[in-house]
Amino acid sequence: MKTLQDIKVLDLSRVLAGPWCTQLLADLGAEVIKVERPGAGDDTRHWGPPWHGEGESRVAAYFLSANRGKKSAAIDFAKPEGAALVRKLAEQSDVVVENFKVGGLEKFGLDAKSLRAANPRLVHASITGFGQDGPYADRAGYDYIIQGMGGLMSITGLPDGEPGGGPMRVGVAVVDLFTGLYTAVAILAALYAREKSGEGALIDMALFDTQLAMLANQASNALISGKDPPRQGNTHPNIVPYQPFDAADQPIIIAVGNERQFAKLASMCGHPEWASDERFSNNGARVANRAAIVDLVSDAIRQKPAAEWLEQLYAAGIPAGPINAISQALSDVQAQHRAMVRTIAGMPLVGSPVRLDAARADSDLPPPALGQHTEEVLLALGLDSREIERLKSEGVAG
Repeated sequence: MKTLQDIKVLDLSRVLAGPWCTQLLADLGAEVIKVERPGAGDDTRHWGPPWHGEGESRVAAYFLSANRGKKSAAIDFAKPEGAALVRKLAEQSDVVVENFKVGGLEKFGLDAKSLRAANPRLVHASITGFGQDGPYADRAGYDYIIQGMGGLMSITGLPDGEPGGGPMRVGVAVVDLFTGLYTAVAILAALYAREKSGEGALIDMALFDTQLAMLANQASNALISGKDPPRQGNTHPNIVPYQPFDAADQPIIIAVGNERQFAKLASMCGHPEWASDERFSNNGARVANRAAIVDLVSDAIRQKPAAEWLEQLYAAGIPAGPINAISQALSDVQAQHRAMVRTIAGMPLVGSPVRLDAARADSDLPPPALGQHTEEVLLALGLDSREIERLKSEGVAG
């Protein structure tokens, strides 16, 4: 049994944060109906190259990454009949997820207040850039902008003064992804609470709030010290040595997390005395003398090839690893063993990382073609084939 197999989700979201949330719910067994604009669909369908397929049926790889397990119903809710259809879908749903600007759905009668009035058990999750209230509530919010405003870029990249130094965005839209995950958690909590109260909930998720929350130890460092953490490139603000080192042929990452591991690394480098040197004998001392210990470890590591070091580091229980390209990571023997790369309906996809009781929480439905399930969804609402054809001819459905 899929954990959420009796839950129906109406997905009015697009791009990444909302779709990432609903994809996870689909992986857990929920029926997810993704409502898209006829003839266009989710913006990310067109965010290529690269593309999967050819001609009019081609779809951007970006879309495939966040829409596994869903049904696509092409309904134009900017038209009164389309809005009425979506409201009817909401009446039969447990969850609605949307990421329209604050107030953007009111004119269609699809806002949380209207939908929950008709279906008090509905869990309505709204994702915006800055939340439903506050001085920035009316602003649009995009991951890149939030990474800048929320402080993440200030701690990402090389320090000022070094070649290439300056603020840098993270290589994937982590604010969108984190917001999608936080939203899914909030939805599950609301569904659990509904079992006791019988009432749904309004979930107000903001990219900006999520960005601040996900700063984690770096935000705590700033609050406690009163100082802004600097950009440190690939080093760690609180742990040393915890960074890449150049072996004789390629870089490797060594992440020493405690004194036992450091003592083993010191011996491996041929200098067991480092562990008793007062400059390096504990992590606090190593942080204070970062440059000195990093130089010493660097001199040792560059004497041997990466494979030799990694074999010794793994055997000693010291966290370490190579710096792989994405293709190398996806083809890694561990990724293959865990079946993290799947092919569904000819589409190569990254699978879900969630496993429950050794069973993988991963939908077998491929990302849908635009409007692939429109007729199925409308028939389930009680419409007949003739009426559906009329709606399609008038551009209400597609």
